[in-house]
Amino acid sequence: MPSARRRMLYVTDLAYPARGRRYCDEDVFLTSRLREDFDLALCHPREAVALMDGFDAVVVRNSGPVLEYPEAYGAFRAHAADTGALVYNELTGRGDMAGKQYLLDLTAEGFPVIPTVDRPQDLDRLPAAERYVVKPKLGADSIGLEIVPAGRARELADGSVLVQPCVDFSYEVSFYFVDHAFQYALYAPDPERRWELQPYEATGADLEFARRFIDWNGIGHGIQRVDACRAPGGELLLVELEDLNPYLSLDALSDERRDAFVGAMKASLHTMFRRA
Repeated sequence: MPSARRRMLYVTDLAYPARGRRYCDEDVFLTSRLREDFDLALCHPREAVALMDGFDAVVVRNSGPVLEYPEAYGAFRAHAADTGALVYNELTGRGDMAGKQYLLDLTAEGFPVIPTVDRPQDLDRLPAAERYVVKPKLGADSIGLEIVPAGRARELADGSVLVQPCVDFSYEVSFYFVDHAFQYALYAPDPERRWELQPYEATGADLEFARRFIDWNGIGHGIQRVDACRAPGGELLLVELEDLNPYLSLDALSDERRDAFVGAMKASLHTMFRRA
């Protein structure tokens, strides 16, 4: 007799107005394919706690920045911990899942990241620049981001924001992983058009760079996106480690690469259930 199909609650905000992206299209596609292997229902992140006990696992996908519903997100994490619920991505992430503190931690540990500080007395540790990027520690999706001169950066650095030199990068590139396995890379040739993405052929050095952050994060099951920029000296620097609900830009992939990603995600979910 075949084993019973697993029941999954798929958490998404289909109406979230993401700039330059259509979350809803991606989730409609993904859920249509995941239903080949699982029984699945969708819900808004504010409804997750009320519904999740009726399912074998919760998949958090394009649910929008959690800063828009912090109490509901906190309740979700607490309930998952109390009940031992399976959550995909697992809730142990040290990247964006936990705020932006990791950029300070990685800077202090000497990782290849855009240098980041949060206090005025530490600004001298940053490379000299005419302009600085200031963004909230709890920010997401560029909400609250400002580009300011040095004097203004010193005024704003009160511990609640991050301050970085404004890097004149060549392009941004993102590396996508399922669990610890690399899937594909996309890049934005025009820095002014972040979400006009094209396939990127990652080199061995590129993947070594990206895997350092995947290994550092230590997530066992889930989807992660390593966002980087190509600095003036040619090196890659981390911009963001998205480990909560990374948008996947599946519409920028070929049919073959998209099918391969779906296969990897299904295999990851099946493995999660077996190990549980």
